[in-house]
Amino acid sequence: MVKTIIEQASDLLGKEGMKIGPSDWMDVSQKRIDTFADATGDHQWIHVDEEKAKSGPFGTTIAHGYLTLSLAAKLMPEILEIKGMKMGINYGTDKVRFIQPVASGSRVRGHGEFLEITEVPGGYQSKLRVTIEIYGQEKPACVVDTISRYYV
Repeated sequence: MVKTIIEQASDLLGKEGMKIGPSDWMDVSQKRIDTFADATGDHQWIHVDEEKAKSGPFGTTIAHGYLTLSLAAKLMPEILEIKGMKMGINYGTDKVRFIQPVASGSRVRGHGEFLEITEVPGGYQSKLRVTIEIYGQEKPACVVDTISRYYV
C-alpha cells in the first residue's frame, strides 16, 4: 500500500495528473457478496446461488457491480489522506464503468488519478478517477470518476 498525505486541502490545487496508490489487496468473499445482497435486496442468482452459478456465464457467483463500486469508499482512505480540513464529503460520481465482473473469492485493490481540482465555496473539490483492479486480471473491474469536497 502506498498512502499519499496532503497536508491541507488547498495543496490539492495543481495536482491534476497525480497518481495515488495502490491500496492493499482485499478479498471479495461470498460472505461479503451475500451481505451486500441482504443490504440491497438484490438476491439475483448470479450473485448468491453458488450451485446455479456454476453453470452460469462466469462459472461462479460474481459481486454486484454496485458492490464493486462501493469498494472505492473502503480502498481510497487507504491511499489518500487530506489533513487540515473540517469535513470531507462524497459529492457524487461522474462516469462509471463496470469493465469486468469480480468473481467470488477474487482479490481487488484500488488506485487513483486526480483529474480536476477546483475551489468551491468553503473549500475544494476533486475529481479522482478510481480504478479497481482484480488480482491476476488484465482488465480492471471498475473505473469511476469520484467527486469529493473538502471543507476547510
